[in-house]
Amino acid sequence: MKHNKHYFLLILLFSIYGFAQKELMLVEGFAQGTTYHITYLDANERFFKNEIDSILHNFDLSLSTYNPSSIISKINTNQKNVKLDNYFITCFNKAKEVYKNTNGAFDPTVFPLVNAWGFGPGKKEKIEQKKIDSILKFVGLNLIKLKRNKIVKKDPRVCLDFNAFAQGYSVDVISDFLNYKGINSYIVEIGGEVFAKGKMTDGTNWNIAIEKPIDNKAAENPALLSINLDGLAIATSGNYRKYFIENGMKYSHHIDPKTGYPAKNNLLSVSVISKKCIVSDANATGILVMGLEKAKKFLRKHSELEALLIYSDEEGNYQFYETPKFKLLRIKE
Repeated sequence: MKHNKHYFLLILLFSIYGFAQKELMLVEGFAQGTTYHITYLDANERFFKNEIDSILHNFDLSLSTYNPSSIISKINTNQKNVKLDNYFITCFNKAKEVYKNTNGAFDPTVFPLVNAWGFGPGKKEKIEQKKIDSILKFVGLNLIKLKRNKIVKKDPRVCLDFNAFAQGYSVDVISDFLNYKGINSYIVEIGGEVFAKGKMTDGTNWNIAIEKPIDNKAAENPALLSINLDGLAIATSGNYRKYFIENGMKYSHHIDPKTGYPAKNNLLSVSVISKKCIVSDANATGILVMGLEKAKKFLRKHSELEALLIYSDEEGNYQFYETPKFKLLRIKE
């Protein structure tokens, strides 16, 4: 749902040369304002594009803040008797979990701030401290809850934005569809977020590359390193894709819910590996907001996550922090 972005935070590094064409299937297209690429092995040569496009269309009808008729848009505009679906409920419950775990660094109620800064569907506003303070009064996931499958707000101005992790969730949804169809070897990539399962026909794991965090709004960056995945998801959040420069200052789209301003720290890129892409995506966003030192403590506490943090030192050089198991997944040069 990261609209008007060309996210290539992860680049698939696999070659179809030598594959048996009757088994290798490729489905690709556009969804959520970005591209998707799904490759799978199927001896029956089934082509699932229509089904996949239908799933992603229905997904947008639930979670897209760019669609005024979506469920989340109806919630944000306080329409009555909104019927929630499983997509929305799953995202809401996961948001609550990650919000608590990250001590509020991940908070989908930043939507009014995202709009004010010009990173959402709304028009950018003139930023003044008084304006930020007024919006912060209705930012906080503690101000909204799910009760008997209905949303209850403490303040009607509270709005939700699941864009920070909905794309990762859509990867899980498509992966579940492929599992249901009996596909045992595949890689799903939507807007740069990835889940891979099984092996390629040559018996090797699917390879994914993580790119260098170079400011670049339109095109892919050179690969920094690559990893093997099987039964795991990876999502990357960075400050080098969606940003603007004003009066010589760079402002990234990751908003700190506590200050109301774009997060300012030396983290450039955060890649998180877990069993579910919704988990990877949400935590990558939260970690990028919390900053390096808090991120290290957080990752030591949450062993279910593996991560690569890329940050800049005082001289502007790349530095890296990797969790132990992340290193094991790296492909040696």
